[in-house]
Amino acid sequence: MRIGFALPNIGPIGSNDALLKTAQRAEELGYDSLWVVERLLYPTNPQTPYPVTPDGSLPEVYKHVLDPLEVLTFVAGHTQRAALGTSILDMPYYNPVMLARRLTTLDVLSGGRLRLGLGLGWSKDEYDATGATFKDRGARADEFLQVLKAIWTTDPVEFHGKFYHVPKSIIQPKPVQKPHPPIYLAAFTPPALKRLAEAADGWNPVAIPLDGMAQMFDAVKKMAKEAGRDPDSLQMIVRANLELHEKPRGKEGMIFTGTLEQIKEDTEGCRKIGAHEVFFDPTFSPGAQSLDRWLELMEQLRKLVQY
Repeated sequence: MRIGFALPNIGPIGSNDALLKTAQRAEELGYDSLWVVERLLYPTNPQTPYPVTPDGSLPEVYKHVLDPLEVLTFVAGHTQRAALGTSILDMPYYNPVMLARRLTTLDVLSGGRLRLGLGLGWSKDEYDATGATFKDRGARADEFLQVLKAIWTTDPVEFHGKFYHVPKSIIQPKPVQKPHPPIYLAAFTPPALKRLAEAADGWNPVAIPLDGMAQMFDAVKKMAKEAGRDPDSLQMIVRANLELHEKPRGKEGMIFTGTLEQIKEDTEGCRKIGAHEVFFDPTFSPGAQSLDRWLELMEQLRKLVQY
């Protein structure tokens, strides 16, 4: 099982110095991958409650955000080996043709290290700001994935759907990775899991108990087989939102919170249920908005988890 770590592109810690030091140290420690998250804006009067906090308010760290793709492109020039992943980009906020070109550029400049995590988003304010709509977002996502793959795998490319149109064109270069960079979906609802089973390369779950992840991934693989795909080709890439505390978490506590020993147990649990990778994001761990603490957590987790 591979082990990755998040880059600090969210919160006051986000800076060129912090990105360089964390990315390069992660490679030195043997981490397999580096990941970024997307947050478009911080609404002062949010229309949609934040699904994680008890009162629905957004965490203060979301007021300071570096764009995920620019961060990965910057880091690509200062690293050699680690995969570069998004967890996740929200499809409704992008035009797939423009995004395909940006992602191809990143894959080419990094020597084929891109991993693409995609989702649908949840914030009404972000939808409004980008001109996106909740209506037909599932159908749009289906076409979005088709457009990406068409651009990456055909030459010349041509696509005509309900929502997106690409006139017969040459769009070069193509990604280094063949047939295309791996696409992971952050899927939770039945329609999204079906989309994952039929069109993606893997699943990027977060904040789901081990038993729940195992059952959902089994269901995804069953749907993939029914769709004529090889279910064993799908990968599970677990996002571990890390909160390290001195006191153990209780029975109702969130996975990847609590003591180091509990986090080690959660990581091993992911391996046992068939996860192909776990990557840690300490953004909300106490003290992690300090670069020294971020680097310390990287060291601690790498010593704790040896795969």
